[in-house]
Amino acid sequence: MPNAPGYAELHCVTSFSFLRGASQPEELVARAAELGYEALAITDECSVAGVVRAHMAAKDTGLKLLIGTELRLTDVRLILIAPHRRAYAQMCALISLGRSLAPKGRYRLTKTDVEGVVPDCLAILYVDHQTAEEAASWFADHFGDRGWLGVSQLRDGFNAERLERSARLARRGGLPRLACGDVHMHRRGRRALQDTLTAIRLNTPLPQIGQAVHGNGERHLRTRPTLARLYPATLLAETLRLAKRCTFSLDELRYEYPEELVPAGHTPASWLCQLTQAGAKHRWPGGVCEPLRRQLEHELALITELRYEPFFLTVYDVVSFARSQNILCQGRGSAANSAVCYCLGITEVDPARASLLFERFVSRERDEPPDIDVDFEHERREEVIQYVYRKYGRHRAALAATVIT
Repeated sequence: MPNAPGYAELHCVTSFSFLRGASQPEELVARAAELGYEALAITDECSVAGVVRAHMAAKDTGLKLLIGTELRLTDVRLILIAPHRRAYAQMCALISLGRSLAPKGRYRLTKTDVEGVVPDCLAILYVDHQTAEEAASWFADHFGDRGWLGVSQLRDGFNAERLERSARLARRGGLPRLACGDVHMHRRGRRALQDTLTAIRLNTPLPQIGQAVHGNGERHLRTRPTLARLYPATLLAETLRLAKRCTFSLDELRYEYPEELVPAGHTPASWLCQLTQAGAKHRWPGGVCEPLRRQLEHELALITELRYEPFFLTVYDVVSFARSQNILCQGRGSAANSAVCYCLGITEVDPARASLLFERFVSRERDEPPDIDVDFEHERREEVIQYVYRKYGRHRAALAATVIT
């Protein structure tokens, strides 16, 4: 499609918007690349759960990936997109707030919750044929030159009304307009699945679902010639201008562990070294043999080089609490390859009695943080969880979800 206009899709939910999106993140990325899109924004509802898979897929295709979220407020449907690392942190904090204010699986946010807490995020107000002038005025006041009005052309009988209303709101608020697809699937053929997901979400048999499902299959990634027939050229071009302002990539993220675990007068490296030496004296009262001394020095040097000391100190802190309360716990997996973990009491595999390769656990070449799995006796696991909440605060600690497939 060499003569078709460029386009960036800025409003797209995946299967991680549970019972809404009917396509996997990887499918959406692959299809957007196939269609020659300039960029694709993953905007799952009050979530960033789908972006990791999308990020990996985008690396393979070369497609520019934008990271955002969709939020439904009282009378506003808002799309936030993170142009850089700082904005991503603000957006994630707002998502966490919304989830913490509602029962599990839901979220609750108001306009007041949003005002001023995402000062670096780009924002799109989704405009339909019923969007109130008050909502657009609020949006213009709070997002200004970071705000756009998003218009979808869905062949549902309201295309002309949406264009006319958005143009009127744009003139009053001084806001630019752009095209957005409200995408729920990578291909039209997923419509039957999308309808079925809607029926499950609403607990209603499909024959009785009525107008609760979308009226057609237009909420898919459409070809650029099709988009050119549906949208004014200026609305398509504006998607590229927004996308150009975004440089953020998940590759910029690193694990960031609490600093208060390090006492005054120490660095993370010196404190980890001191704890390891104390643990070595406990493990080997008669003294550390030369091979083990070299092994410990090697491990500590690599941990320091890769700046993983806070990670080890965090795990040590939790395990130390459990042992102080006589809660049974045991580190397992590749952490058993580490003499440092043995000295810290995280594992019980004596490196003096086994020849295990530390690089299987921590490797300079892999450039990824180590993985330490600790099992706690299930009858008292809740005590450990509550300790973590008390120690770090509920605003900084959470249970992570696992998606089982």
